[in-house]
Parts: sequence; structure tokens; C-alpha cells
Amino acid sequence: MSPFGSCCFSAVSSAGGGTPAVSTSVVVVETVTGSHVMKIDGYSRTKGIGSGNFFRSDIFNVGGHSWCIQYYPDGATPEAADWISLYIELNHTDALDVKAQFKFSLHKIGKPVSSLAKHSQILTFGGDNKMPWGFQNFIERKIFEKSSYLKDDCFSVRCDVTVTKEIRTEASTKFVTVPPSDIHRHLSHLLSSEEDADVTFEVDGDTFRARVFKALLHFIYTDSLPQIDKDDTVVMAQHLLVAADRYGMERLKLVCEDILCTYINISTAATTLVLAEQHGCNGLKEACFKFLGKSSNFKAVIVTAGFQHLTSSCPSVLRELLAKAVP
Repeated sequence: MSPFGSCCFSAVSSAGGGTPAVSTSVVVVETVTGSHVMKIDGYSRTKGIGSGNFFRSDIFNVGGHSWCIQYYPDGATPEAADWISLYIELNHTDALDVKAQFKFSLHKIGKPVSSLAKHSQILTFGGDNKMPWGFQNFIERKIFEKSSYLKDDCFSVRCDVTVTKEIRTEASTKFVTVPPSDIHRHLSHLLSSEEDADVTFEVDGDTFRARVFKALLHFIYTDSLPQIDKDDTVVMAQHLLVAADRYGMERLKLVCEDILCTYINISTAATTLVLAEQHGCNGLKEACFKFLGKSSNFKAVIVTAGFQHLTSSCPSVLRELLAKAVP
């Protein structure tokens, strides 16, 4: 069984009059997913039991509930007599309104991925609904019997079940607030300042790489960042933050801070904290502290090369972290 998963939806509200006061909240849907494989050994001997009759799998548990698969070789109803039907049943009667969705799939022999699969929407099991859910017309029997799903009179059915465990609303923390566009001030400053108006970039040197220079110019003239490959997002945001701090482009600096806040993980937390400290990024620093404040995260980070860099570059921040963030 897989660990908890979650699906998030954000809501934003603002108050009228002057500068809007913005608050955010997140709807978090936590789920548990599990699967069960039912093997039918001797398919030909299961046929002929009549529509509406089925074979039941062993009971399996997902999300704290007991489930089983119903396999109808002659269809679940007379109308489906030429089809194989597959259903899933909640196997205990005391459960109330269990929200779940499921997927049935057949696997071709020798292939690792499913070749035929049907998905349900989120459905309610238990409570007033005691009936199983499934697919009456999962696969036509004559097609199935000619397919590679059936080999040596055997085939397997896999059922993946995702149970909704909890739906809750949480207030989301906004570490960095990006101010309104100030592109005109940027352009005016660059044009009027002799130092900044005549900046040269050593593309092959240590000052800026060509793509960073290009992204910086793109922001200056469009007040937005160009499209960046996902794999390059963190590195690009780090370089642009350094450039923005050097040339006093506060909005670009905050945009980069905001991006880096969303990419804090085990491999980036320590180096991001060093960057935040060296360039006065208080919001980014607090976001790193929050992440490292979790004992499991801190224990994982201390064995990374980035943590060694943090120890040697910013020992005072490490002391602050140990005093403030680590329980």
C-alpha cells in the first residue's frame, strides 16, 4: 500500500479599498491507495455459471476498509451475458459513506504495464448504498478469448483503490509578497545611472552566463521571466536573485525568492539557506527554517554536501537554526 497522498486546491480573498489585503487557504484532500491482483486459473471452467453469478476474490484492505473483487464470467446482468463484468465491493456493512475511486486493469502476459484499464469517478460506498460498483461491460468475451490477456487458460485482474481519508481547509503561509510591477522605475534607473547603463557581461567568464543575462534582460523589458526548463528553475532563480540583489531590482529579487520557496527540499534546503542569508532574503530564510524545523528533514539534510557548505559559509546561521528551528 502506498503512503498518504494529497490533492490541494487554493482559494484567495481580498478586501476592497486601497491596497488589497490578500489571504490564502488550501483545501487538502488526503488519500490512501492500494491494489489487489486476482488471478483466474482455469478461465474456461468459470464460464457457464449464468448471468448475475460471480466469483469473489480474497478480502484486501485499503484505507482502513475491507474490499473484494467480484468477477462475473457471464456478465452481471442478462443484458451483459456476452461480456465479462468486474465489480468492487465494500466488505463490511458498518462503514458509512466511504468515498473511493477504483481502476480495473488486465495485463498482457510478459508485459509490465496494463494494456486495458477502466477508471471510475469518486463514488460512495457503504451507508445507504450497499451495492457494489463496477463495469458491467468491461470487455466482450469473444474479444477477450482471442486476446493475449488470456494465456494457458489463465489471466489476472488488478484493482487499484484510492480511498479519500480526509478533506480539510488550511491557512497557507505566504513567506514572500511580490509587490506590483515597477518596470518603469527599473528602466529609468538603468538609463540614468552611468554605472548600470554601461554594464558589460562576460558571457564566458564568471560574471553571468548567457542564459542568465538573457533572462535578466527579458525581465527588464517585459516585467516577467521567460519560460525556463523545469530542471533549470532552481539554478536560474538563484543566479537571477544574485543579479537582482547586485543591481537593486527588488521586485525581481522577490520573484526569485518566491520561486525558491516552492523548491525547498532535502537536496536544496542548505544551499538555499546560505543564499538567503548572503543576500538578505528574510522570507526565503524563514521558509528554509520552517522546512528544517521538522526533525526528519533536518536529519536528512545534515548528510548532504550543501549542509557542509552551510557549516563553513554561514556558521552563525547554523547556530540560529539549531536554536530556533530544530526541536
